[in-house]
Amino acid sequence: MGREPGHTQRPTHPVSSEDVRAYLRSHPDFLVQNADLVQHLTPPSADHGRGVVDFQIFMVDRLRGEMRRLKEQHRELVGTSRANLSSQNRIHAAVLYLLDAQSFEQLIQTITSDLAVLLDLDIACLVVESNGTDIPHVQTSGVRVVEPGTIADLLGRADVVLNADIIGDPILYGHAAALVRSEALIRIQVSSETPDGLLAFGSHEPDTFHGGQGTELVGFLARVIERVIRGWLELPA
Repeated sequence: MGREPGHTQRPTHPVSSEDVRAYLRSHPDFLVQNADLVQHLTPPSADHGRGVVDFQIFMVDRLRGEMRRLKEQHRELVGTSRANLSSQNRIHAAVLYLLDAQSFEQLIQTITSDLAVLLDLDIACLVVESNGTDIPHVQTSGVRVVEPGTIADLLGRADVVLNADIIGDPILYGHAAALVRSEALIRIQVSSETPDGLLAFGSHEPDTFHGGQGTELVGFLARVIERVIRGWLELPA
């Protein structure tokens, strides 16, 4: 078969060990730039004369770095697991307090005062929207009343919103708003006969609540509160 005009065939030959040595001499940072190749190398013995690089040191350093990374991941996982367990225990205790309320007024007191202590927060508020004329079924102290549409503005279509590194809204927290640096806002839908509502949990720590957290526990607490209020007021779902 004839060659195409202008085509030059490059000669090929096996790469020798001297070729590799020459390349590494001219590219001394090759293994630094391609550290993943080290795991495929057979390390030399510890005693092999002057002028020979001991790759074991390189491999050990790399493994030490990997071990440090894994240990850090392990510590973060343990810390997260402990925090989740603590949060779960606090939510369970809060639910028992809600169920132990002896009156509707005591229930509201539990929601707006005791929950903050039980959950290790600075403030807890139960917020409901006015229907423009009155506030059916929730005419009791301890409940903050807001204008219609406020909850939709705060939550949009979400059931839970977590905000970090903020200044609290006086509409939700009143005079305590300046103390709130992070918050959890949880939608409350007690009944078709009651206005929209939300739970507002505030903390003075900027990162107590943040967008990377799970919301299952606070969502569960909200569902319990809905059912307990509905039971006390004998409302339909």
